[in-house]
Amino acid sequence: MIIEHKLVIADVKLVADFRSYILHWKRRFAEQPITDFCSVIRTNSKAPLEEQDNYFLLCDALPEDRLLREQLQQKKLREILEQQQRERYDTSFHSVCMFCDQEFTGNRSVLLNHMAREHAFNIGLPDNIVNCYEFLAVLQGKLDSLQCLYCEKVFRDKNTLKDHMRKKQHRRINAKNKEYDKFYIINYLEFGKSWEEVQSEDDRELLDNLEEDWSDWEEHPVCAVCLFCEQQADTTEKLYLHMQKSHGFHFPKIKSEHGLNFYQQVKLVNFIRREIHHCRCYNCQEKFESKGGLIGHMEETKHIAFLPARSTWDQPQYYFPTYENDTLLCTLSDSEDVITEDQSEEVPVKTAWRVEGAATAMSGRCKPRFPSRAITGTHV
Repeated sequence: MIIEHKLVIADVKLVADFRSYILHWKRRFAEQPITDFCSVIRTNSKAPLEEQDNYFLLCDALPEDRLLREQLQQKKLREILEQQQRERYDTSFHSVCMFCDQEFTGNRSVLLNHMAREHAFNIGLPDNIVNCYEFLAVLQGKLDSLQCLYCEKVFRDKNTLKDHMRKKQHRRINAKNKEYDKFYIINYLEFGKSWEEVQSEDDRELLDNLEEDWSDWEEHPVCAVCLFCEQQADTTEKLYLHMQKSHGFHFPKIKSEHGLNFYQQVKLVNFIRREIHHCRCYNCQEKFESKGGLIGHMEETKHIAFLPARSTWDQPQYYFPTYENDTLLCTLSDSEDVITEDQSEEVPVKTAWRVEGAATAMSGRCKPRFPSRAITGTHV
């Protein structure tokens, strides 16, 4: 495209779906002149006119381009999270350890934990990995080709390769090898950012807070806010009880009846937050002048107590929070973890989260002492 059409696409490696991206702009260029969308860069500007060239730059400084890139990123993220969810609960996994030929069946985590424990080969937490079969096949292919997994040097026989990897401590993968990026959830999370940038942000946050005393866990309780009013509570049970008694919204019951997994709960909470923010009833879509008027209507009509059609809220756009640092998102758990009324116990908001999978990588901008499983940011 650069040679034939003088078209330069900025940050092309960060476009989540290049084919869809190109098809979109092919259609738009057929509708309007390319100069309506692209910056024009003139080369050899001091040379005679016939020797000058105009190049067209397509980048996310153009609002339409940025929106397209973000939409493609969200679509890709949804697909990756769905794939990760399938792998996470898959019990039909079957593979052989690449170091000792022991067979493993059941869940991928059994094999990955075995290689980390028995062979000191750690490619990361199982729940931070996606497309595990393909990942293992790539690694096995390198070993079959007598290639070091870290430096990728090729050796004449298997024993020489094993000695090299042991002596050089190369029984690991090279984090700077871009070939492996597609197998880690962190690389799909933030638009326009590589995993190095995401991690460096986290490191800066940690360095800024090195002097914090761990005792502030008890000194400064963190509270979650009700979905429908400004009431706050420092345990999930208190907050759920408030929403049930004050508003008629029974979150644990809804979660259980609809069999909501973690990601669906995230989308539901963000959907309700957004509708309440816009003073709009999420069942009948009636709009109100004030939040008080809306809540009064929803409680009176019982619209607050049941959910609209799943297709209304189970959409990828609701992976992204309405409010930044929404503490309620940090307390969500999968359906099988629901505590019955007979077994209920006071779980502090701060400690209700579980560090699992993509959720750990998605902790984003929550304060370091309070990591979150949910994607952070704002989406109103």
